[in-house]
Amino acid sequence: MIGEIIAIGDELTSGRIMNTTSGFAARKLFDAGHTIHAMSTIGDTPSLIGEALIRAIGRADFIIVTGGLGSTDDDITNEAVSRALNRPTMPDLTILAWIREHLSTNKVSPNSPLEKLAWLPGGAEPFDPASRMAGYLLVHDDTPIFFLPGVPEEMMDLMSRVVLPKLAAWQEGATLQTMQRIYKVFAVSESEINRKINELRLPDSIGIGYYPVFPDVHVSVLLRNSDGQNRHGEFEAACSSLEAALGSSIYGSDNDEMEGVVGELLRRGGLQLSVAESCTGGLLSHRITRVPGSSAYFAGGAVTYSNELKHELLGVDNDLLIRVGAVSAETAAAMADGVRARCRTDIGLSITGIAGPDGGSAEKPVGTVYSAISHEHGSSVKKLNLQGSRGRIQSMAVQAGFDMLRLFLLELRKGCD
Repeated sequence: MIGEIIAIGDELTSGRIMNTTSGFAARKLFDAGHTIHAMSTIGDTPSLIGEALIRAIGRADFIIVTGGLGSTDDDITNEAVSRALNRPTMPDLTILAWIREHLSTNKVSPNSPLEKLAWLPGGAEPFDPASRMAGYLLVHDDTPIFFLPGVPEEMMDLMSRVVLPKLAAWQEGATLQTMQRIYKVFAVSESEINRKINELRLPDSIGIGYYPVFPDVHVSVLLRNSDGQNRHGEFEAACSSLEAALGSSIYGSDNDEMEGVVGELLRRGGLQLSVAESCTGGLLSHRITRVPGSSAYFAGGAVTYSNELKHELLGVDNDLLIRVGAVSAETAAAMADGVRARCRTDIGLSITGIAGPDGGSAEKPVGTVYSAISHEHGSSVKKLNLQGSRGRIQSMAVQAGFDMLRLFLLELRKGCD
């Protein structure tokens, strides 16, 4: 079925609050086999809400509307719907009875604005009054319109628990079979990925999408069909071909994150990691410890921003710092060796560089970053020339450090096999 999503609220159109509900709804509907042709965000203006709703009814099989169902003066969705569709509001007696019982129990004036929640457009069917969450289904011109609260937690609950099952039963056999996998690629350009995949000559039934999601590129492999045939083998064959073409540049798929992938490699290898950071200021350690269970493989480390701490905490030689500077391959290697020795871990990972916007030179411009790995079987150092704001350079440096460690661990595991 083809759907449309309308999000309502001045807080969304002003940018004060991010519109997370539309994205959640789109993802859930897509996974359920539906197609979303349009998504719009409308402020608290009744005429515009009405226009958007009427336009959607004329071109969609179903509509999802979020926001504006509360009890305050700026919650005007029900009023706008009533006017646009010529459906006078009427009190839902079940909701009204619950509100009045609530008011009486809490000794609140019976004229409370909460009673506004019970007045719905004619023909509306409340989802679940007992849940104490606003939301209802309205069928207009044979088009089901699902009205959901703008509060993300409530909207997500009703979307998953009520709306999707109702849609599944609405038009049996109208959904598409959907198979999708997202591959996450780092350090390879979108154009280069595109070139490699084009050489595969995948079947027309396989859709490929490219989505830059800083600092990665996400590659979507999609197969959707409604003929009832089992296309799982065709889908898996396409995925296998893509994996072979992109090789180790793929670090994960779907919900994988780089730090989780690296952590799992460390855990499987029974290895302990320590880190030494300079220009990333603790971001590397933060990313590592976001992963539940990271204490199994992460011992800790040091943020050594100054040369004095590089020497005192990591044992980097002062003469080396004077001769080649803090941002150099030699210093990065010494930092990795130092943190591994001081923390008594199997692997030491270091990052040092110039994140900017100041501090660069002709020899070492802003964005010059070195990352190093120390291990008993040898060390490696990589130089990066990054661009962008300070935050982007720091984020890219951390992702590059993770990727360097990931590839090192994969090679280490090959040597052990």
